[in-house]
Amino acid sequence: MSAEIKPVYIGFDGAFGLKNSTSAQAIEKGLTIGIAEVNARGGVLGGRPLKLLTRDNRSVPARGVENIKLFAQQEGLVAVVGGRFSPVILSEIDILHDLKVIMMDAWGSADGITEHTYSPSYAFRVSLRDRFAMPAMLRHAQKNNAKRIALLVPNTGWGRSNVNAAERYLGEIGSDMTTKVIWYNWGDKDFSGFYRIFQDWGADTLVMVANDIEGSLVVRYVASLPEDQRMPIISHWGITGGQFVEACQGDLAKVDFSVVQTFSFYKAEPTIRATFMDWAKRLYGIERIEDIDSPVGVGHAYDIVQILARAIDLASSTNRPAVRDALEKVTAIKGLVRTYDKPFGPNDYDALEQDNVFMARYDENGIIRPLDVE
Repeated sequence: MSAEIKPVYIGFDGAFGLKNSTSAQAIEKGLTIGIAEVNARGGVLGGRPLKLLTRDNRSVPARGVENIKLFAQQEGLVAVVGGRFSPVILSEIDILHDLKVIMMDAWGSADGITEHTYSPSYAFRVSLRDRFAMPAMLRHAQKNNAKRIALLVPNTGWGRSNVNAAERYLGEIGSDMTTKVIWYNWGDKDFSGFYRIFQDWGADTLVMVANDIEGSLVVRYVASLPEDQRMPIISHWGITGGQFVEACQGDLAKVDFSVVQTFSFYKAEPTIRATFMDWAKRLYGIERIEDIDSPVGVGHAYDIVQILARAIDLASSTNRPAVRDALEKVTAIKGLVRTYDKPFGPNDYDALEQDNVFMARYDENGIIRPLDVE
């Protein structure tokens, strides 16, 4: 009798239990489809299948830390994939390095996720970073002749990362744009007072760092104002991780609204997209790219699996330090988001670049479409 073939595990620490969120489900889809494709090619390490394990952090940092401890005990687990909420991943940085658990960030954008003092780093990212997001949003504002930017940000590590990124970018380019920052708390339900402060200051554009719930409340308030008082809203991508369009209750069309993105199925390489959609139909019955919620989470997660599978084979092992080292040697990965000549290297833990960031809008059907794709 042949010995049982042991799976190689990938963990996912996601906010499944968060009301109205679609990000965890999107990342799970991307991981599941990527794993199915790798396994159909023969798996890793000469025939071992990849297998996904998931845990729910409910967007609570303490839960995320406990999840990492549990994942670390799983034999054959090579890495944990992180979800949408940067504060959760930031809270996990210490324990990841204490336990030598690889984090593959599929959504969190706070710069501190990959910018820290640990060496070698166990935190890798295939996702947006605020150092790239904020310049893209501010350039979009400049293109539309903005001069006074209202910057609405959460009082979290994600918010602070974005304020730092905005100050850094404006300082580097010597722009005559000025900003006024207002901090809000997650769970705030009334943004009218903040907006009036911005109006009194003379703001002409609102740059918003928010998730779907708070973002929809801002949109609904702005839509309720006379048309000449509605500032254009340029949003970070957190709003795309939940049922944002539904929560806006039909008001989104009344506001000039754009959102930063790193991935769109409309921009994906056609042959890679076709292979992905074949698996999406088999596993989930999905036939159209328009039916895929939170596409950035799906695209990033799928690419993470391809990169990890290559690293595992390069390491010839499930030993996490060996896989960590191998991640810096991976080359020539054709993914949904981009072709990665060398996704990571020593002191380079972000697989995406500024050129991968673009602005998009929701169309009349609630589909996110890049501004540069008809």
